[in-house]
Amino acid sequence: MSALEKIRFEHVTKTFAIRDETKKRSTKTFTAIEDINFVVNEGEFITLVGPSGCGKSTLLDLLGGLTKPTRGRILIEGKEITGPGLDRGTVFQQYALFPWKTARGNIEFGLEAKGISKREWKEKGDYYLDLVGLIKFADRYPHELSGGMKQRVAIARSLAFNPDVLLLDEPFAALDAQTRETLQSELLRIWKKTGKTIIFITHGIDEAVYLGQRVVVLSPNPGSVRKIVDISLKNRLEDADIHSNPEFVRARHEVWSLLHEPEFLGANI
Repeated sequence: MSALEKIRFEHVTKTFAIRDETKKRSTKTFTAIEDINFVVNEGEFITLVGPSGCGKSTLLDLLGGLTKPTRGRILIEGKEITGPGLDRGTVFQQYALFPWKTARGNIEFGLEAKGISKREWKEKGDYYLDLVGLIKFADRYPHELSGGMKQRVAIARSLAFNPDVLLLDEPFAALDAQTRETLQSELLRIWKKTGKTIIFITHGIDEAVYLGQRVVVLSPNPGSVRKIVDISLKNRLEDADIHSNPEFVRARHEVWSLLHEPEFLGANI
């Protein structure tokens, strides 16, 4: 049985008008991404990796409907994205929590956005708090939570309105290494439990290989798909030394090699 297609990028190009430093009061066209084509399947975990300036965040903005392609289109289940929608949830590097709301209150905001009745809030709030391991911290405010806990709340809030697609823009970049590894495993656990389609942006090669079923390697100037690398890792959560797994080593080397070819030299990965 073939996989069901969830997202399709069709010849997606995005340009911006920027100031032309060589001419006063003049602008020029900057191409952030050019002719992006790939498909994401239902329930797939895709990671995007590439140097700074390759258009990773631009792609996520387009997926979120925050901006529109200059050319081409992005389809979700065959329908073109024309703006933001509750079928997509986004988690950013900065937690973007409401400081005046508790962990539960932040999650309930997602429930309210979905139009769920107040009488269901506690039950569903408890479910998502438990899903991210924070049921004991439900009544704490963001300033009373660690960075890792704040990011768990942000993930739970995005999951609470039950989006079809979860978009994550370097959500663990600001965390220490140990917390980052813990949350990577937690995210895999949540993905396996919920079956969400996930697109995850990262600068980290190890993170991209560990999380992604496929890694989309982007090249810069303008951003384009260099190659899509299949990752056939099994039992990621059960393998305590996953980084020594021969498949992990092979995939990491392939992604690393792609990012260190001559066209990448001088780019900040």
